[in-house]
Amino acid sequence: MASKVPKVAFNNGFECPILGIGTWKSKPGEVTQAVKDAIDIGYRHIDCAFVYGNEPEVGAALSAKLKDGTVKREDLFITSKLWNTFHRPDLVRGALLQTLKNLGLKYLDLYLIHWPQGYKEDGELFPADAAGKIQFSEVDYVDTWKAMEPLVAEGLVRSLGLSNFNSKQITRVLEVAKVKPVVNQVECHPYLNQQRLKDFCEARGIRLTAYSPLGSPDRPWAKPGEPLLMEDPKLKAIADRLGKTPAQVLIRYQIDRGVIVIPKSVTKSRIASNFDVFDFKLSKEDLDLINSFNVDGRFVPMTASLGHKYHPFENDEF
Repeated sequence: MASKVPKVAFNNGFECPILGIGTWKSKPGEVTQAVKDAIDIGYRHIDCAFVYGNEPEVGAALSAKLKDGTVKREDLFITSKLWNTFHRPDLVRGALLQTLKNLGLKYLDLYLIHWPQGYKEDGELFPADAAGKIQFSEVDYVDTWKAMEPLVAEGLVRSLGLSNFNSKQITRVLEVAKVKPVVNQVECHPYLNQQRLKDFCEARGIRLTAYSPLGSPDRPWAKPGEPLLMEDPKLKAIADRLGKTPAQVLIRYQIDRGVIVIPKSVTKSRIASNFDVFDFKLSKEDLDLINSFNVDGRFVPMTASLGHKYHPFENDEF
């Protein structure tokens, strides 16, 4: 079954569906059905990560849909990410092989360095000292990148990319890269529209992927009274005028900017609604208005690793 999702071209010639489904915070008991539903609805791009703790369950859904003939492997675009405790070059290949095993796949379409900052190796995924402070690794993400490049030649990965990297960090990777990153996946929504980073990446042939495009309303650390993007009256007014939901407008906003977008849901009706964004476009006036919401407001600040020399958000970087 062909999907109606437009694709964007990467700098290496591969293509990626501009809309995918995210699996962060999707519980293992829910995510298998959610991914099956998404594939039935027409999604072909599934965004995963080792640290989400649900790759085997995502893999069960992929296996079921490949087996029943709904899709072929070449129809799917599967992303995963190298976690912070596997930055040491000798650990990179093994981490990927574990992800492939979890997902039941022979190759990934895209493999990202999840964060630029490394954590202490050979233990917990969130290694903490007695006081609960994350223990850092000194590994330079540039060396991690060099260890990822051979995975492409091996055929284990088609494309490589970054996640949560700022412009200076991207520059350092580009200075050594023999295999160029194709994307930088970052938090992106109207309150943090990442316009400077988007322009920076696109000038270097790197696509932006937006995670938490709906403002991550289910983030575990949300505090009462924090702004809810989907409740924004200006956004709701646009949605009402277009006969769409605020979530649909937020997803379309990224598509109309040429940004790959990966909203997460485990509810079938919402997964379907989030996909129903190809029968309208936002006007330039609407896009300009939504862009004006930007306050550089992060919902995912990664406070656990503040103080790490490679933390991407500590300074006034973009």
